[in-house]
Amino acid sequence: MDELVHDGDVVALEGFTHLIPVAAGHEIIRRRKRDLTLVRMTPDIVYDQLIGAGCARKLVFSWGGNPGVGSLHRFRDAVQNSWPVALEIEEHSHAGMANRYVAGASGLPFAVLRGYVGTDLPSVTDTIKPITCPFTGERLTAVPAINPDVAIIHAQRADRRGNVQLWGLLGVQKEAVLAARRSIVTVEETVEALTPVPGAIVLPAWSVTAVAEVPGGAHPSYAQGYSERDNDSYAAWDAISRDRAVFTDWLDQHIFTESKP
Repeated sequence: MDELVHDGDVVALEGFTHLIPVAAGHEIIRRRKRDLTLVRMTPDIVYDQLIGAGCARKLVFSWGGNPGVGSLHRFRDAVQNSWPVALEIEEHSHAGMANRYVAGASGLPFAVLRGYVGTDLPSVTDTIKPITCPFTGERLTAVPAINPDVAIIHAQRADRRGNVQLWGLLGVQKEAVLAARRSIVTVEETVEALTPVPGAIVLPAWSVTAVAEVPGGAHPSYAQGYSERDNDSYAAWDAISRDRAVFTDWLDQHIFTESKP
């Protein structure tokens, strides 16, 4: 982890409801990384934990919350009260974030879309700029590519050569890895050979910097075919995250007491 994630890096931990790389996020906290720009379309409780632990100086996102429960209280405290450190935010739409990853994966400097026209986001986000189509004259908006220093995802399995296979409810994991300078994939298991799965995607070994076998590495989210979503953990997080002292105690008991892999 120390060789791939450095203080001050732009780090994207991607996953959409499913296959969220929670264990990797906890390892970043355990290694006490600082001044990170955290990027994610839908930051949920692992980003709340990273922010509350003081790892982040900026969040680039399109929606944030504890899914099915409510707010991210450590995120809110950082924005409103600068605790434990001030947090800068850069807000986009889902479409804007997805297209930024696609542009990054495609080697393009920016993406163009209609989605911001008529919204207030361009007035509060400097990375949304108007652009005129050179062919039709239509007024559109441009957003810069996202090229993280490190992209981190969780997947079901990898083979011995480092090819990664994931399936089920997916987000922008593929695009994030292809856009990033370095990538880490935690997997449920390592197998000799990948067998076909309907709807699965495979990230070739050349696109992945490191693979680590971490069974249950998505908990409390789920990994289709391996685990179910732990709804009680999401509900419990609301009370833990509301109080600074309770949260700090949770870090000491559940993160800093665990040994490094």
